[in-house]
Amino acid sequence: MTEKKEIEDFYDSFVKTQKKIGVSVRHRLIHKKLKQLGLTSSSNVLEVGCGIGTVSSLIIKSIPKGKFTGCDISPHSIKFANEMYANKNVNFIVDDMSNFNSTIEYDFIVFPDVLEHIPVEQHSKLFENVSKVSSPNAKVLINIPEPNALNWTRKNRPEVLQIIDQSLSMQDLLNNTYPHGFYVESIHPYSIHTNVPNYLSIVLVRNPEVKNLIVKGKFAQLIQNLKAKYF
Repeated sequence: MTEKKEIEDFYDSFVKTQKKIGVSVRHRLIHKKLKQLGLTSSSNVLEVGCGIGTVSSLIIKSIPKGKFTGCDISPHSIKFANEMYANKNVNFIVDDMSNFNSTIEYDFIVFPDVLEHIPVEQHSKLFENVSKVSSPNAKVLINIPEPNALNWTRKNRPEVLQIIDQSLSMQDLLNNTYPHGFYVESIHPYSIHTNVPNYLSIVLVRNPEVKNLIVKGKFAQLIQNLKAKYF
């Protein structure tokens, strides 16, 4: 098993790579998805695995009246992020999420390509801690590599993998989130610069209760039936 100090050291040394890459298409798509999910200027956001604050910088601009917390296992990354972006409503902390706690109730929790780098056996405790600081209607946005695409990379380009780079199964995700009150709202495979989907965008919700179920009118039902039959 990889030791915590080894992981810290790897991501401390990864700071230069993050600076070089800067804000990428993937980061912008994660931010865009948050806005589609209802991110507002007063939303409170927790980002797990924030690194040097690349995605954070986009989120922070969108929530001038909200609070933002970014967590990462790398002290060097957090030092850089605090120097660049911290203010009275923005805080970056060194935390591996094993004992995370906060007085803030977060409306959105973001995992921007980080779950695959956290050992699966730690996921249940992670989501247990996240559930304690989530607002009643919180949404969790998880971005991870598409498992089959990551398997291809592991076989054909292992040199680009990080110190821990797991192909996560949906069964593991469900087993580690459902017991803590999170439910899958959507799973969307998508592609960035490849011929097949190489990422998954997953949305979890805390409160999937249906408040109002309205049956469509007869004309709308007819149109739907015709589309199903002929198109």
